[in-house]
Amino acid sequence: MEHVLRRLDLTSLPDDRTLRALLPRPAVDVDAALPAVAELVRDVRERGEAALVEQAERFDRVRPAAVRVPEAEITGALASLAPEVREALETAIARVRVGSAAQVPPPSRVELAPGAVVELRWQPVDRVGLYVPGGKAVYPSSVVMNVVAAQAAGVASIAVASPAQAEHGGLPHPTILAACALLGVDEVYAMGGAGAIAALAHGVAGIGLDAVDVVTGPGNVFVAAAKRLVSGVVRVDSEAGPTEILVIADASADAELVAADLVSQAEHDELASAVLVTDDAGLADRVDAAVERRAAETPAAERVRAALTGEQSAIVLVADLAAAARVSDAYAPEHLELLTADDDALLARIHHAGAIFVGPHAPVSLGDYAAGSNHVLPTGGQARRVAGLGAATFLRPQQVVRYDRDALAEVRAAVTALAGAEGLPAHGEAIEARFEEGR
Repeated sequence: MEHVLRRLDLTSLPDDRTLRALLPRPAVDVDAALPAVAELVRDVRERGEAALVEQAERFDRVRPAAVRVPEAEITGALASLAPEVREALETAIARVRVGSAAQVPPPSRVELAPGAVVELRWQPVDRVGLYVPGGKAVYPSSVVMNVVAAQAAGVASIAVASPAQAEHGGLPHPTILAACALLGVDEVYAMGGAGAIAALAHGVAGIGLDAVDVVTGPGNVFVAAAKRLVSGVVRVDSEAGPTEILVIADASADAELVAADLVSQAEHDELASAVLVTDDAGLADRVDAAVERRAAETPAAERVRAALTGEQSAIVLVADLAAAARVSDAYAPEHLELLTADDDALLARIHHAGAIFVGPHAPVSLGDYAAGSNHVLPTGGQARRVAGLGAATFLRPQQVVRYDRDALAEVRAAVTALAGAEGLPAHGEAIEARFEEGR
């Protein structure tokens, strides 16, 4: 029987290292893009606006009239925005604001001994650069996710970059500009790809673009490579690659819902990953049939089919849900959906995922827009070590130390002893000076 999604039989699981190598992934190589991207980054660093304009002509097929978008274009885009889209954006903004505010850690205080206090406070960075991709779709939702998280953290200065669009006179897409206006962002640049990341990281004096402290936002392999190259200059979020969905489902799942969710993520890009992990071969067959029908009927049918039939997508058969959890953790998906008879029991076994969607009424597409969660998430297995975008991305913990004389006296001998052991006697002398006669 021919399947749309290839089958991977893992009913007998290997060790975790071998398992990670067996799992489906898109053929995306950030390392291979680095030499070409390094040239683009260097060109922007050295020639600024001229390089940005040339890169827009080369990659976006348009020469921007101005790299910095005039404020009148931003406010005008909002005035022209369809009322139903404005209402939808306002709903998303309100929900993501609540979700992001809850991510801001409270300050803490610990008293180690009488008079010995260490406080922890969270300080926002001064300035951030937020990237919003262009390409095959329009992403005002990414404006919302980036900007709201930064605003929740208390960032005072925000710059947004999005590629120039040939069909919009060299400006970013008007819906992108309208979303910026709704969020009160008036510093927007028509620049995309690696050049945009370089410009945000290094600044471009000729267009009044000051360098930022943090760069975030999704993008293609060239954006990911540029983030890697500038990471010594600015803090960056994860190197976002093609989107991923992994669904764990058992015999109780509705095959039509599973298929709809797999197709929804395949819609993004030909390299998008759609993976079902199940312990039920019958469900696998029902999902495959539903995927084939839905993929043929969707407007982006060609793109969806390319993603679903690519090496990065599959149905993985496992022996049981414990094995499914192992497979998911080895994959560390950007988006994980749980559609089983006991989702909470399965959730307790999961450790690595960018975001987890539990139950039949929490699809990934909800998280893309209005769940209140953030949709800028780690891909390519990075969820094993990094978190998705949130308020904490733009915050720095600072320790504040308060000791009185008695508290210092209690550890006086310990500090001077360790200073001597490390060959740093002046460290100890700085302690002893506080106990000299008359002080």
